[in-house]
Amino acid sequence: MRGDGQRIWATGLASLVLAAGLTACTGGTGGGDGRPGGGASGTGTAAAKACGDGTFSWSAVKKSDRLTGVSENERLGAGGGALRNPLERVYTPRPSVRTQGPALSPAEVLFSLGKKIGEIDSTARTLADDDSGTTHAFTDVHAKAPALDNGAVRLDGAGDYVTYDGVREVTGDFRYSCPDGRTTTGHARSWTVDLSGVLDCGETMDARIARQAARLSCETGSAATKGA
Repeated sequence: MRGDGQRIWATGLASLVLAAGLTACTGGTGGGDGRPGGGASGTGTAAAKACGDGTFSWSAVKKSDRLTGVSENERLGAGGGALRNPLERVYTPRPSVRTQGPALSPAEVLFSLGKKIGEIDSTARTLADDDSGTTHAFTDVHAKAPALDNGAVRLDGAGDYVTYDGVREVTGDFRYSCPDGRTTTGHARSWTVDLSGVLDCGETMDARIARQAARLSCETGSAATKGA
């Protein structure tokens, strides 16, 4: 996921191509993994702490591709060439956990969400119980947004091209229920993979973020903007 240099590459010249998803970043158990006591903090303001033996239930869990950066369109002649227009940021993803009720560790909330969607493969009931030695980047509420990929892209054919970046964002509502009847409710957000792509304004787009990029950067009426 974040900061490890791996990406999914999507292109408007073909359907979305999925590479291996990033389920975890391996490493030590320092504060950067968002473990309880590692410096992560939530947005809940309740003074009382939630119990340690409660149960999460999730609803309205959604995955959506969000456009984070897009370039201006750039024309290449016969034989193609390198695209050099920089990407401009249009959205900054930020992991977050909002709560109402007894305070919960944001990292524990995201650990539960990660297990719910299959992003985190762990048999541990809680993040605190996970002794696998794996640092789950998905649980880090302090994770920075992926940098925009402004490296030169070379293409072989002529066309009006746009490059773009995005993330696959995950959101969900949760309820944490304790045996004594106390509950904490809230909403959580993080992302699982980074996306990158290039589209030809002269071709129709299938991927949602490619259509968004086309709407922002291609000329009105071009094939890529139809239905966008």
